[in-house]
Amino acid sequence: MEAVKSQNSRILKYILVIFLGSILLTISSKIKIPFYPVPMTMQTFVVLFLGMSFGYRVGLATVSLYLVEGIMGLPVFSNSPEKGVGFVYFTGPTMGYLIGFLFATFLAGYFNFKGNILNNFIKLLISVSTIYILGFFWLGNLIGWDKPIMQLGVTPFLL
Repeated sequence: MEAVKSQNSRILKYILVIFLGSILLTISSKIKIPFYPVPMTMQTFVVLFLGMSFGYRVGLATVSLYLVEGIMGLPVFSNSPEKGVGFVYFTGPTMGYLIGFLFATFLAGYFNFKGNILNNFIKLLISVSTIYILGFFWLGNLIGWDKPIMQLGVTPFLL
């Protein structure tokens, strides 16, 4: 009986952590510098924080919940509800970045951040690069490769 209580308590704790992480990610999406076509937000920091703090399993569950909330129409994304909600907004210019959040969270949660600061920096750089790489390719496919994709979707975030 005690083992069942312990198991239920642990599951409840994970559900609460995932839910609170999703709220944190939503709040970070609203802290933004308006920019076109992709706004600058605090989400990248929070995505890496979730992966490093919660590990890749709980981190992925948290980011997945956030994405599902947005696809279902909750105004969790950075420009929602002003520029739309749900699946239509999700498949807009930011979709590659949003999918990149999953990969970055996985990597940040998977890597072991102990020891050498340079190694930790490189691991974080690899993690965050997945966001920009996927965002770059999605944005290019969406608005056309004849546009300055690098200047619109990557360079502003590197400064």
